[in-house]
Amino acid sequence: MSRALALITGASSGIGVAYARQLADDHDFVLVARRADRLAEVADELRKAGAAVEVLPADLGTREGLDAVTERLFIGDVRLLISNAGVGGYAPLAEVDPAEIGSLITLNAGASIQLTRAALPGMLDAGEGGTITVASLLAFTAGIADPRMPPRTLYTAAKAATVAFTRTLALELADTGVRAQVVCPGVVATEFNGGYARDLPFAMTPEGVAQASLAGLKLGETVCVPGLEDQEAALDALLSAETALMGGNAPIPAGRYRQS
Repeated sequence: MSRALALITGASSGIGVAYARQLADDHDFVLVARRADRLAEVADELRKAGAAVEVLPADLGTREGLDAVTERLFIGDVRLLISNAGVGGYAPLAEVDPAEIGSLITLNAGASIQLTRAALPGMLDAGEGGTITVASLLAFTAGIADPRMPPRTLYTAAKAATVAFTRTLALELADTGVRAQVVCPGVVATEFNGGYARDLPFAMTPEGVAQASLAGLKLGETVCVPGLEDQEAALDALLSAETALMGGNAPIPAGRYRQS
C-alpha cells in the first residue's frame, strides 16, 4: 500500500498529534512545531507505528520559520497539509502589544495561507491532495456579545479570514481533485491558551476534532464544525445571509440614507 505524505504544523501536542495518530496507518509525515524535543517524542511514536517521519522545528510566527516550511512544501511531494499551529492572544485590542500584532495574525491566519499556496502546485500537478486548516467557532462570533467569551478581536478576525479564505479556495479547486477544508471546533481539551479547557466537561477531545475533520474531508465538507449535528442547515443559512447582503451592490444609497 502506498503511503501519502502529510505535513502537520502544531504537531507537538493536542490536535496536531491527534491527526498524526489517526493518519499513521497510511501516511508518512513532516512534523512542524517550535518544540524540537516534543517533536522528537511524537516522531518516535509514529515511527514505531510504521511511518517515515521528517522533523522540521520552526516557529511559524517568524519570517525564518515560515520560510523554512514554505521551502519544504515547494518540493511538491506533500499530499495533505494540516495547518494546526495557532495562538490565542486573547486581549482587548487596546491592550495588545503593537509589536505582537504581526506574529498573532501570521500564526492565526497568514501562515496557513502561505503554506497552502506553497503546497498547491504539487497537489494540482498530481491531481490529488487536500488542505485542512484548524480555525475556531469564534470565527463566527464577531457580532455576539457574550461575557463568557474571551476578548478576541484579533483572534476572531484571523479565524474569520481563514474561514473565508478556505471557502473561496474550495470553489477555485472544484473539479481538480484537490480539496480544502476549514475545521471550526468549539472548546477543545488541549494545552492551547494555557490548557484552561482541559477540565471543562463540555470540551471536545483533540481526537474527536481530528476524527470529525478527516471524516468530513472524505464527505467533501469544506467547513467542518465537529460538534454541530445539523451543520448543513446552518451553512445554508449562512450562505443565504451572504447572498442577501450582496443585494447592497446597487447604484444608489439605500432609502434610509437618502431620507436623512
